[in-house]
Amino acid sequence: MLKPFYNCFLEAGTDEAGRGCLAGPVTAAAVILPEGFEHALLNDSKKVSEAHRKELAFLIRESAISYGIAHVSHTTIDRINILNASIEAMHQALDQLQPRPLAIAVDGNRFKPYGKIPHQCLVRGDGRFMNIAAASILAKTSRDDLMRALDKEFPEYHWARNKGYPTQAHRDALLKYGPTPHHRKSFRLKEEQLKINY
Repeated sequence: MLKPFYNCFLEAGTDEAGRGCLAGPVTAAAVILPEGFEHALLNDSKKVSEAHRKELAFLIRESAISYGIAHVSHTTIDRINILNASIEAMHQALDQLQPRPLAIAVDGNRFKPYGKIPHQCLVRGDGRFMNIAAASILAKTSRDDLMRALDKEFPEYHWARNKGYPTQAHRDALLKYGPTPHHRKSFRLKEEQLKINY
């Protein structure tokens, strides 16, 4: 059974989707769930079927005390790197929460302080804590919807299926057609992608 982390009223969970993609934005969500909220299907979005993710996303939007969703563009990713862009997306999602959270549970191991609100980084938190799992679901479904829309512009890259991740079909299309305006032109696995700029 997933649980809260701080176990306090107005505890927000936050997570991102699309960090490992070659195209499109990185998307983050932040969610404050009501006390006692639970659902048998709620889990890390990667462990939930697409149909169940859609069902959960609707339920979370209807049930949450507050939620926020933010996309940070591929051009910003190119400019500040994917780690900083992921944290920026989380901050932008947190900006949307009303009322303001009293604590923040963050999926992963890197974050920048968000004002004076206490936070805790939790590795694999999306599979252990309800509010992070809820944020994972909202981030994933929102980004998937966006990539399906972009697929209509560039169907040869198969974004409706791969959502911008580096599948073989996506890599083959890049070799054949070159990058689109939505591709992360500086994105590659390098040391700079692991640094936070303060």
